[in-house]
Amino acid sequence: MNKINQIISLLKKEFPGPDPQPSRSDPLDVLIATMLSQNTTDKTSYRAFENLKKDFKDWNDVMNSAPAKIKRAIRVCGLTNQKSGSIQSMLKKLKKTRGELSLNYIKKMTSDDIYDDLLQYGGVGVKTISCVLAFGLGRDVFPVDTHVHRLANRLGIACTKTPDKTFAALKDKIPEGKRFLLHTLLIRFGRKVCRSASPICGECRLYDICEFKDKELYAMKNESVPRENNFIILEHV
Repeated sequence: MNKINQIISLLKKEFPGPDPQPSRSDPLDVLIATMLSQNTTDKTSYRAFENLKKDFKDWNDVMNSAPAKIKRAIRVCGLTNQKSGSIQSMLKKLKKTRGELSLNYIKKMTSDDIYDDLLQYGGVGVKTISCVLAFGLGRDVFPVDTHVHRLANRLGIACTKTPDKTFAALKDKIPEGKRFLLHTLLIRFGRKVCRSASPICGECRLYDICEFKDKELYAMKNESVPRENNFIILEHV
């Protein structure tokens, strides 16, 4: 069994139950929700997404709105100037390019072509597009944010400097049919055990195969595993 399969097997013991599956929500909704989720928690970004849905009739209304109104709606998730500007610019470019505010046209495209197509929009990166593929189109892909990037490098299945480089290094190494599963398991594991500032290495199922250089130091600390936070924004869009 290779290391990636071993990690998946151990994490499934940590998080028993049915395997999470890619979903099929509206791709444009997923794109915007993912843009809101940058540098904040899923709970606050979901509140911002819900505010947009409540305060505006549709995405066309958001596109034509005064920027100040968008900023008020998404204030809860931070970086309001950057996020409101990126969302509004993306919507305007999409309308100009495609003639309508819809991403349904990408459903018949290959995943590689979708990456090429959506990278033309400011504020939209590889991780965001991967989330659209997984949560909007139901495809088995491996989105890599800063947390997944951190865990992949600690575990030693990647040796990279950025999330995009981690994605490139791993996307073809993860067995087909297990990419989205590994993504979700790592997100949950990073919240419960392998936290950024204070990982709970002493109670980690993956301790023996982990390559984190400070694991012995953190294992000496007697922190208990906290209550799980399993809320993932894109499962609710």
